[in-house]
Amino acid sequence: MRGENIHTFIVLSKVSEDSMQSTPGKMRLRSAPGFRKVPNKCLVTGGSGFVGQRLVEMLVERGAQVVLSFDISPPPADALDSPRIEYIEGDLTNFEDVSEACEGMDCVFHIAALVGPYHADDMYVKVNYEGTKNILDACKLHNVKRIVMSSSPSTRFPYPDPNIDGLSEEDLFRVNGGDFAPVFMQPYAETKAMGEKLIRDACGTEDNDLLTIAVAPHQVYGPRDGLFLPNLLASAAPGGGLRIFGDGKNKISFCHVDNYCHGLILGAEALYGGSPALGKFYVITDGPPVQFWRALDEAVVGMGFDSLWDKFHLPAWFMILLGYLCLWLGNLFAFLTGTPKHVVNYKVKLNPFAVKMLVIHRYDIVLTIIYIYSVLFFV
Repeated sequence: MRGENIHTFIVLSKVSEDSMQSTPGKMRLRSAPGFRKVPNKCLVTGGSGFVGQRLVEMLVERGAQVVLSFDISPPPADALDSPRIEYIEGDLTNFEDVSEACEGMDCVFHIAALVGPYHADDMYVKVNYEGTKNILDACKLHNVKRIVMSSSPSTRFPYPDPNIDGLSEEDLFRVNGGDFAPVFMQPYAETKAMGEKLIRDACGTEDNDLLTIAVAPHQVYGPRDGLFLPNLLASAAPGGGLRIFGDGKNKISFCHVDNYCHGLILGAEALYGGSPALGKFYVITDGPPVQFWRALDEAVVGMGFDSLWDKFHLPAWFMILLGYLCLWLGNLFAFLTGTPKHVVNYKVKLNPFAVKMLVIHRYDIVLTIIYIYSVLFFV
């Protein structure tokens, strides 16, 4: 496949429909992958979240007739008001809620998850594994034939060195000696892997079978991001104290929320009998990697704050060691006071996982990202 198709994949979700209608020599947008086979009736779990809310909107924009947004939280204040969208509050860990939502659907986009390093271990299991099992069981009960699961690259961070330095999905399989990391950095990653395995193992081969796929982003950003960039910018504000960890040269693959949702929709289109994408895992990114701290500093300076590069750096080894020390002291405090460990760690914030996410390489090569696109482009 020619290099320009990389660019085509990246920008498809950002091109207006009108701009590619009936132009001689150009494909019509409605015949392009991600637009031509949108499921008629879709369920989006986690539909009130950052990614889920945008996916609900994009499914409607691309022609889905019924989109059910399922979330434990009420719809956001800016939720799209459309007769084709129904907002339902439900609990992923309650099978009856999940079963009612899945009935009559053509495809389930399973986005809901308990994320971050600051929850109780048993809650990760309950939401990310048992909740995913509820989705699978409900789809089987109601004869729903398609599941697209939102997964995470953290399920495959190598051990003991978690750097993903230009590794493809196939490379990660080889390095890890299997589908997932031999040792997980955090309960979130472990339970996401458990849920993903359930979904992918259930995949059949024919059109009438239950067909599944797992799609993951690296660092998602975009409108309505309430965690990643806002938290870092708050730390970079005057008095916040944020410094560059290490030499600041670690690279990362970013993924705009539109591109990730486009990748999820591509995943649904790739679910047909005999598809080479069946039961597979894919990573979606914006394209070539960038230096994380350089990209963050652009936003910091854009906010009118002092550049991070004008301040002294903190050695990565020191910050990781400090993270372990804070974790140990937090756990000791939790033991002595009876406070739940995750509550203490949330207050402290600094831990080895959080530090490593700011200093390791987290980027994939783009060839395997193109693959899911090519599966659709040439069928």
